[in-house]
Amino acid sequence: MKQAVLLFMIMHLCIECHAQKYISQIPFKYDYSLDLLKKQSKMKEVGLKNQSVVNDNSENLSDDVLALKEKYSIVLAVMPNKITNYKLYAYIDPWLNTPYKEKSFSKKGIDCSYFLQSLYSDVYKTTLPKDPAGMWKSKSIQIFTGRSFLTEGDLVFFRYDKDHPISDVGLYLHNDRILACTDKGLAIYNFNDEYFQLRYIGAGRINEDAKKK
Repeated sequence: MKQAVLLFMIMHLCIECHAQKYISQIPFKYDYSLDLLKKQSKMKEVGLKNQSVVNDNSENLSDDVLALKEKYSIVLAVMPNKITNYKLYAYIDPWLNTPYKEKSFSKKGIDCSYFLQSLYSDVYKTTLPKDPAGMWKSKSIQIFTGRSFLTEGDLVFFRYDKDHPISDVGLYLHNDRILACTDKGLAIYNFNDEYFQLRYIGAGRINEDAKKK
């Protein structure tokens, strides 16, 4: 158990050392099968007397969901128990690294506001306008400015020029990581990067009335 904890701490330190880069794929996934563990380790029952096997899959998640949970706990540098909205990450995952294209929503090119409009409809069952300014003004969204209040699923709004007070929008995930579009495409970025901090205007969260509908 101590070795597992140490390994997890080392992995998180490695992530922090490369905070500017998005890990697009995790080249492994965990299997919690005791029978498979014994077979792979060539262990007999007598060899397990002084061993303990921890079942971290108390929710009985499928292999695909477990892979998402482990992947995004590493990408976002959080403990796996922080990743609970599996529908959110399953929706995001196949779209990562899609090139940016204004006012488009396809695998060939995507606009973040168009993507988030679809995501909110599917994951949060809330209908929003497709443009950032429309989302900002939406009655379904409660606007706030405090960065310390950000939680998973909040919209983060940016201003790029004086002619467009609300120019773009992203999605806050965990640990100062956001889903956003830049010229590099749709990806997970560090919200603390100067690029985003200089342009940040405010954030929005689904209000209670919208949740009740």
